[in-house]
Amino acid sequence: MNLSDEEKMMYSVMDALFNSGIPIDFKGAMVLKACLMEAGYPEETRHTADIDANWYSEIPPTASQLENSLETALKKSGVNLHAELYRMYGEGRSAGIELSDPTTGEVLFTMDVDVNRPVQPSQIYVVEGLHFRGITPSQMLADKVSTVSSHKVFRRIKDVMDLYYFSKVFEPDREQLLQALQNSGRTLGDFRGFLQSTAELKHAYEKFRFSGGVNKPPFDEVYDTVKDYLKDVIPKTV
Repeated sequence: MNLSDEEKMMYSVMDALFNSGIPIDFKGAMVLKACLMEAGYPEETRHTADIDANWYSEIPPTASQLENSLETALKKSGVNLHAELYRMYGEGRSAGIELSDPTTGEVLFTMDVDVNRPVQPSQIYVVEGLHFRGITPSQMLADKVSTVSSHKVFRRIKDVMDLYYFSKVFEPDREQLLQALQNSGRTLGDFRGFLQSTAELKHAYEKFRFSGGVNKPPFDEVYDTVKDYLKDVIPKTV
């Protein structure tokens, strides 16, 4: 699996924050990519233009503490980027941070940071010598299955795609999945949208764009693969 220059830069940012001791764990597509690479997945996966993270601290950080902590960490690691908060976190809302070229001011990618959400199990990942702490594969799988089982599936087609990737390298364990859902306070829906509204789901999939020339498999292949992958957790009565 090849990494784009942008992805390498994002991993450099994650490595810098990890080395700084800032109380941040990562999640989302960048962790998924690292997880798949460690499992030996050979093909290209969907690209992303942001980093997703969880910040944990006894006292919630102020806006200036968020910015200053990130700026200091990047400078200390020699990552030549400027971090600027453009959205403060709040109830049900993550903090939004822009990472830009300090010379031109061009925003290269963004970072979404949830503050003091329920703690998720994590582990250390290494990508081309860059280290960071990210949520575990089992927790990532549980989060995506929870979304796909709900009506949110139509707005989160990328989670269906990610389960397609997961199916190539990880065997699902029903009991482990249910435990991960319970630990994170998530629930398992009835999968009605996924199972009974395939035309609507296909429409959403066709609209979902893959950047960077990454292969987009046919919808039927993705759908059938994911449906079979989740057969042990999909209710038999739906």
